[in-house]
Amino acid sequence: MNKPNTTWPALSYMAWKDTLATVHLWTQIVGKIRLRTMPWVNHSWHVTFHIAPDGLSTGSMPYQHGLFEIGFDFIHHRLRIATSQGARREIPLQPMTVADFYRTLFDTLAQLDIDVSIHDMPAELPGAIPFTEDTVHAAYDKDRVAGFWQAMVLVYDVFTRFRTRFTGKCSPVHFFWGSFDLAVTRFSGRSAPLIQSGAPNTPTAVMQEAYSKEVSSCGFWPGNEQYPHAAFYAYAYPVPESFATQPVKPAAAFYSKEMGEFLLNYDDVQQAADPAATLMDFLQTTYEAAANTANWDRQHLECDLSRYEHAYGCFRVEE
Repeated sequence: MNKPNTTWPALSYMAWKDTLATVHLWTQIVGKIRLRTMPWVNHSWHVTFHIAPDGLSTGSMPYQHGLFEIGFDFIHHRLRIATSQGARREIPLQPMTVADFYRTLFDTLAQLDIDVSIHDMPAELPGAIPFTEDTVHAAYDKDRVAGFWQAMVLVYDVFTRFRTRFTGKCSPVHFFWGSFDLAVTRFSGRSAPLIQSGAPNTPTAVMQEAYSKEVSSCGFWPGNEQYPHAAFYAYAYPVPESFATQPVKPAAAFYSKEMGEFLLNYDDVQQAADPAATLMDFLQTTYEAAANTANWDRQHLECDLSRYEHAYGCFRVEE
């Protein structure tokens, strides 16, 4: 039996930034197919990817003959397409331009009689090139992708456990391809003021609906040119007056005025004696910073489900 891999891999933004940029754009192409085919769900939850054992999956999407699914396999490095008609196709994930990926994917969908079209401009990225014209981004380093995926699996486990501590409205632990981050969001139950900020190539109405409710949100993000470090983040909207000055754990966590959120570099978690516990401390204390300063009704929004886990673990069916 194979032992589970619980080693948190080292991540270097600079070492895989070209691959990251390419894969980010590939996921946006697939994500926009999900956006086009799925009915709208609050806060754009219908567009997100699910975490699968081998990568990222769109989950089931409707088309004229039933359902289809697209999945990024970051273990075997394949893009997999499956339909409820029993058809299967694979596209190797290897160095190729965004334009070639776009063409190959839509040619394959046409072979499967999946009729879908998308707006070919990337979302949430400044200075973006239309997918069909992008011959700039073409890198794919299998080892770096696999390392990031291994980290994502371990982060997903901690995020999922953190999510169980809340009985109020809470998002799934899901992957947003627009910003390329894994996130989970808790809601106080109250409405929020209309947000005024936006994102490149993203309709203002979409952003305003996404932040229409009061939230405490956290996530995992691989970094960018302005902040070239993989990091965990936590923010509140609207931002309570004293949110930024609240004590949080671990000691390496800090509040970024430029980004308007608490940050904890992935390296500080990866190098900790107990990475999972260190990350859980960050998630819990930043949530408490938001909930306490915004006067959330914590008594009715939180819970301890450990007793249920214990009960099920001890349960035996009588023969």
